[in-house]
Amino acid sequence: MKEYYDVIVIGTGIAGLNTCINLDKRLKVLLLAKDTLSTTNTSLAQGGIATARDNEDIDRHIQDTLKAGKFHNDSKAVRVLVEESFKSIKSIMDIGVVFDKSNSHLHFTREGGHSAYRILHVKDKTGRYISKSMFEAISLNENIDIYDHTSVLDIIIENGACTGVVLKTGSELRIVNSKVVMMASGGVGGLFKSSTNQAILRGEGIGIAFMNNVALKDMSFIQFHPTALYDGKTGNRKFLITEALRGEGALLFNINGERFVDELSPRDIVCDAIKKQTRNSTHVLLDISFKDKDFILRRFPLVHSRCLEQGIDITKEPIPVLPAQHYMMGGIEVDTFCRSNLPNFYASGETACTGVHGKNRLASNSLLEGLVFSKRACDDINKRIRHIDEPKASNKALSPDYYHELDTGALVKEEIKRRTERYNDEFK
Repeated sequence: MKEYYDVIVIGTGIAGLNTCINLDKRLKVLLLAKDTLSTTNTSLAQGGIATARDNEDIDRHIQDTLKAGKFHNDSKAVRVLVEESFKSIKSIMDIGVVFDKSNSHLHFTREGGHSAYRILHVKDKTGRYISKSMFEAISLNENIDIYDHTSVLDIIIENGACTGVVLKTGSELRIVNSKVVMMASGGVGGLFKSSTNQAILRGEGIGIAFMNNVALKDMSFIQFHPTALYDGKTGNRKFLITEALRGEGALLFNINGERFVDELSPRDIVCDAIKKQTRNSTHVLLDISFKDKDFILRRFPLVHSRCLEQGIDITKEPIPVLPAQHYMMGGIEVDTFCRSNLPNFYASGETACTGVHGKNRLASNSLLEGLVFSKRACDDINKRIRHIDEPKASNKALSPDYYHELDTGALVKEEIKRRTERYNDEFK
């Protein structure tokens, strides 16, 4: 690892990877992963990625996004998200992502809160396939150094601008300087007792920003997914039963066999309905077994195999489900080019808050947000970076005791609790 890079990218989910792909190939780039390169929420994303299907669908997609977000969304950011969805989807198809087709045409499905079929997918492993194609594209770029199992503990600020990061590899602390830092380190699921997220993602990127006086936004808005596989256990990552099942016709029943909600309502509405049903029971039931068996096996191979591991054959019986923490709508406050209030410090993906999701994210808009806004960040960085002076090597003293005790994830949890009491019982 060198002591200086033009750009440091933190996180190997869709936002971090897309940043690396779209940065000027003449720039020296460092890409960092806290764990393995594939330990991301992107790799877990099953359902798909939303896109307006044509010009006539743009306003409908915008309205669906605003309605799901309780109109707390930043309307400018929402319009950017939807209007730039076409070229964003094309960009990942150009690097090798092959979405499922039906009769030689792209197969669009539907999920909760969408008024139209506009979600592209690769079986029920969409995020995994997108990540694979992105890694293959990045491997062709000799200007990018990649390091896994590397923790970012802090950022360096000199003369009012971000000039690098403090890293920990093994037991070694070190500073790496840069002109620009992109924080794309993922969400906060690891802070919760029950989450569909990777357990190591505890919001550290948000915490690092917070302790350096970078503005945060909408930290009280956290989404729970209605249908995580109920396993009777606490404290472990929950397997998400993709919303695409309901998009393909799966129905929700209480333990008495009664339907109780419109399955394609926005996630917060479905979650609230399930919570009412589980006041006197441990779970509800999601049933797609009445569909053709071959269709289920072809469309949902991952869900089928994971449920079989728990002794549940989804082609023959319903799936026990319960809500689990899923997504953070808030985060580091950024504009539509992912710029924070700290010069040269950008944020994208779930770590950031562009304002597109409002109080509640519309299904399958998260991968799209990571694509659209990380590309816009690169447009801005590529244009600006030649005007940024290379920072001098930092002389900041690194205290092993200080960084050993520092828990930036805990800072995030306390900030969420300060803003709302709603999730206090859900935290670890």
